[in-house]
Amino acid sequence: MARDISSNPPARKRSLMPMVLVFLCSLAPIVGAFVVYMNPQWWPSDSANYGTLVSPQRPMPAANELKLTTLDGKPFDLQSLKGKWLLLAADGAACPESCARKLYITRNTHASQGKNVDRLARVWFITDDAPVPDKVLEAYQGTVMLRVNPDQLAHYLLARDSAAGQPALQDPIWVIDPLGNLMMQYPADADGVKVRKDISKLVYNSRIG
Repeated sequence: MARDISSNPPARKRSLMPMVLVFLCSLAPIVGAFVVYMNPQWWPSDSANYGTLVSPQRPMPAANELKLTTLDGKPFDLQSLKGKWLLLAADGAACPESCARKLYITRNTHASQGKNVDRLARVWFITDDAPVPDKVLEAYQGTVMLRVNPDQLAHYLLARDSAAGQPALQDPIWVIDPLGNLMMQYPADADGVKVRKDISKLVYNSRIG
């Protein structure tokens, strides 16, 4: 006798809810880390940075707002370095001892990052048209050296117009995060060891860049 198939109950559709919950659980730590990173006022006191946070953070300027050229005169867009942690210094091409100290700190901080070394880059903004001494070129190979109008640079780094050569522009070491935000600076007399440890902590704990 033929079986009446129509009497069988229809198969129930599987719920997508478990898969959605698994996806949300895997995404939550990333979202949480990003939200906390963007709100430093929520950071616990024992995680305080050695550097001074830039507030509010400032986005990386477009190429037409900050005109940069390489040492051989080719245009350079800072946006091309977006996605990396950037260690910045600004000074004249002659690079006196104070300038060399900043470049030394950024070079050693970069080199000490081990497996994370490719997540960083170092940039030297040269604020005049003078030639860079050969000994500086040799000592700091790997640094992205860019000539810049100091007034344009001050408008970005200091968030205001500034006369060329102002100490407030040349003294600090600056940090841009991988999202392209100017977010931290270190003083002229920064302790190189503390800068290195600070950057190591930022990079190690960051899920960006």
